Amino acid sequence: MFQTSPLFGVEAIVDLIPINLHLHKISGQALLRAHTLSHNHILYSFLESRPSDDHTHHLLFLDSLTCCQRENIKGTIVDIDNRYNEVFPLFDLLNTEFPPGSHIIDVFPSHFSFYPFTKSNDNNLENCVHQLNNIAITSSLDCSHVLIISDGGIKNNVAISITHIHVRDRPIVKIIYHAANITLTEAELFAIRYSINQAVNLPGISKIVIVTDFLYAVKKIFDSFIHPFQMYSAAISKELRKFFSANNNNSIVFWECSTCCNWPLFIFVERHQTI
Repeated sequence: MFQTSPLFGVEAIVDLIPINLHLHKISGQALLRAHTLSHNHILYSFLESRPSDDHTHHLLFLDSLTCCQRENIKGTIVDIDNRYNEVFPLFDLLNTEFPPGSHIIDVFPSHFSFYPFTKSNDNNLENCVHQLNNIAITSSLDCSHVLIISDGGIKNNVAISITHIHVRDRPIVKIIYHAANITLTEAELFAIRYSINQAVNLPGISKIVIVTDFLYAVKKIFDSFIHPFQMYSAAISKELRKFFSANNNNSIVFWECSTCCNWPLFIFVERHQTI
């Protein structure tokens, strides 16, 4: 019997993806194409999800159509409108924070440091807990230090970003943010982005200490190569550039804390994910 569609074995040999996934890929590419258009493109005058004040809407603006008219439309405009907010502009190649030679790691190489967690034996684990305790004590005694406990996670397909900000003689700032359609790395970066934004605007702060369990996400802030989290990197880099420029002694330190450390301050933050 002659078949016009290849069998699964043939698809595997020639590296073809199933037709339903191929159609999903084409649909996604159409959505991305809409996001690459200029903001004054005529397409935006049709969309309901992206209204603009720069120009008047078209007579066939989707919000002005009846339900029956919308159902009769055969094209990609309605699909683009329905799924417009599913695409997040994470790439930002032309941002002023990324030109070669002016990146934050080039201008302020000595203002930040990383302390990754390595567990080779129990002594290293105890040493890590001891260092974290010293950091907490130092931050509680010095009003120029701010201690930030940051964590992110995913529960029931919803990302959770959690931040606790500790400053001497000030109430603890606790932030819990929920978002859908984002990855764990984005949740971690959002928590760090918010905490840094709060810390750099506090008066008299010269040192920021951030404790997290996902140092991989933190290093994306200082990554000068192209990666899908540049929107967060640019925003955080901009805040840190202002912070470092204000005083040559200002600095930021990132400590990695694993859950196996059972450090009380970090465990307290993690519990919010199970609530």
